[in-house]
Amino acid sequence: MKVHTAQRLMTLKVVYYGPGMSGKTTNLRSLHGMFGAGQRGALVQLDTETERTLFFDYFPVVIGEIRGFRLKVDLFTVPGQSFYQTTRRVVLDGADGIVFVADSHPDREEANLLSREDMVAALTDQGRDLQDVPHVYQWNKRDVRGAVPTHFLGKQLNPEKAPAVEAVAEQGIGVQETHRLVLQGVIESIRNRSPRPPEGPVHA
Repeated sequence: MKVHTAQRLMTLKVVYYGPGMSGKTTNLRSLHGMFGAGQRGALVQLDTETERTLFFDYFPVVIGEIRGFRLKVDLFTVPGQSFYQTTRRVVLDGADGIVFVADSHPDREEANLLSREDMVAALTDQGRDLQDVPHVYQWNKRDVRGAVPTHFLGKQLNPEKAPAVEAVAEQGIGVQETHRLVLQGVIESIRNRSPRPPEGPVHA
């Protein structure tokens, strides 16, 4: 979290993590379309020819106020491919909240597991623990044939029993719910560590 006193602005960072092609970029595209032009900044996308994220996707959005400060959220994705590990760790650094986007396709179970392991290792290298970072799991692509049951995804990927949402991001299903849940977790975290709790509602 960054506080810009002169501008009366508080900035939060939320990172969408997960294996390649799991739907991280699709989430951001969908979210970008859900906010009014006056709230959101431009959606920056750096893609390869196969539309997989090369470096990151990003857009900022102003969602409300806390203590008279405007609340801006910077939304990022990380590249899923294994050879972009350094980039993922740079993007993850300083995240106030994380959305782990898991692919429900049965052929992607190992990719999901490896991506989560990489996320946990990156946080550890930064001196952080996943339990201490507000996070939400999104079980994406629930419409694929033979989708892995959500209870099995939860057993494999979510032993800490963090909030989880079923989604079909390409259709916008579950996207806004995921976004709201992770922001609720971040705001609650701010309240718990702040000597003066944020006042007033935050609209996401």
